[in-house]
Order: sequence, then structure tokens, then C-alpha cells
Amino acid sequence: MFPPKALLDSLTQQASRLFGEGSPRADIENQFKALMQSGFSKLDLVSREEFDTQMLVLERTRARLEALEARLAELEGQGKEPVAAAQPAQDAPTSAKMAFQNNKTEPTPPTAE
Repeated sequence: MFPPKALLDSLTQQASRLFGEGSPRADIENQFKALMQSGFSKLDLVSREEFDTQMLVLERTRARLEALEARLAELEGQGKEPVAAAQPAQDAPTSAKMAFQNNKTEPTPPTAE
């Protein structure tokens, strides 16, 4: 699709061809441009410069995101090995378990009152 300025110029040229060379061409072109600019201002359009700027921002953001994802994957890869080695075995009793087992008493049967 044409950018708004190129589209506007194209429409102006076509309109001037329709009206011919004998009509007040400059006046018609100015009125037509004003009418089209008014119509474009009501639309939610951005200029090519704004679009290009946002594309650059998006590219930098994507590059940063990819770098952060790679860094995260690297850190996660490093973190798995030491954490697994540092965890105590599930079957080995811990000091808290042993203390609980040493203080455990046999349940007493309920007394009938």
C-alpha cells in the first residue's frame, strides 16, 4: 500500500487529470489535499518515520529478550547440577527425624471412665 503522502499525491494527480488543464488546477489541488489530510487525520495512522522508529525499538527488544532467554537457560543449566548434589538423600534420616523418633512413645490405650 502507498504511504499517505504518496497516496495523496497520486490522488491529486488523478483528480487534476480529470478536471483538465483549463480549470484552476492549483486551487483544486490545494482543496483536494486539504480534504484528504482532514480525512487522514481522523484515522489512526502513523508516519513512516514513527513506524521505522518503532521497528528499531522492536528489533532491539527482541535481541535483548533472546539474550536474556539464553542467559536464563545457561543459569538454569548450571543450577541443576550443584542443587542435585547438595540435596540430602531421601532415605537418610536427618537430625530432626532422629530426634522425633527418639522421643516417640508408644500410644497408650484409651481408658474407660
